[in-house]
This record gives sequence, structure tokens and C-alpha cells, in this order.
Amino acid sequence: MTLTPTPSSQPVLRTFGFWLSVPLALLQAVNVVRALSDPTGFATYYGVPVSGADAVAWVQVYALRTAFVAALVAIFLVRRDLRALFWTAAAALILPLGDAWLTHQTGAAHAIVARHLAIEAYLALTCVALFIASRNAPRAA
Repeated sequence: MTLTPTPSSQPVLRTFGFWLSVPLALLQAVNVVRALSDPTGFATYYGVPVSGADAVAWVQVYALRTAFVAALVAIFLVRRDLRALFWTAAAALILPLGDAWLTHQTGAAHAIVARHLAIEAYLALTCVALFIASRNAPRAA
């Protein structure tokens, strides 16, 4: 098995959706590091402050699941699999909306709720761009 892309997959690197996906994967990886290194600080940044060992453990659970998402998206990026990236982005659309709702319910600052909604808008744009790009992309092997 070779990791060299086939000639037909070269245009993937020129798609807007592919490059919009890269910061999303990086953001997830950064969130993992932040949540594991400073769970309390990350929870406050995220909009759901925590206290106590049990609550901190839940932030660490979040980090481990986010590590899975970041790794999965990274694999799809390396494989240049636009269809898998599209379906992942489409499925992920619920996450920032849920985050916005949850942080609003906990009384987080409007800026925090707005940040989650901005991530939703970016993810929706990425989803549209990936859908357009994936229509003509070759299927991954």
C-alpha cells in the first residue's frame, strides 16, 4: 500500500472544503491538550465551569472523545477523503448547537455562546464546501 496520492486525488488539495477542514481538526487537537492540561480552565473557557474531582474527570472524558474525533478527521484529511469529511462535518453540526444551548442554559457570557454559534456557522460552511467538492471526487479505496 502506498501513501502517495493517485493523480486523480491531487485536485482534493485545491478544494476549499479540504482546507476549511484543517483548522477544525487542529482546533479539536488543541482542545484535547487544553482540556487534559488544565481541565478547570478549559471548562471555564468552554462556558461550563467545573469544580471538584468528579467534574474535572468529565472534562478529561470530553478530551479523550475529542482526541478520537481529531484523529478520525486527521485520517480522512491524510486520505483526502472528501466524502468522509463531508459526512463527519454533517454529523458534527449538532455539536456546536448543543454547546451553545448548554452554555446558554448554564448562564455563560453571551460571547461564549456566540463563539459556539460562530463555530457552527464555520462548520456549516465547511459542510457545504465539502459537499460541493465531494460530488466530483473519486471514492476513497
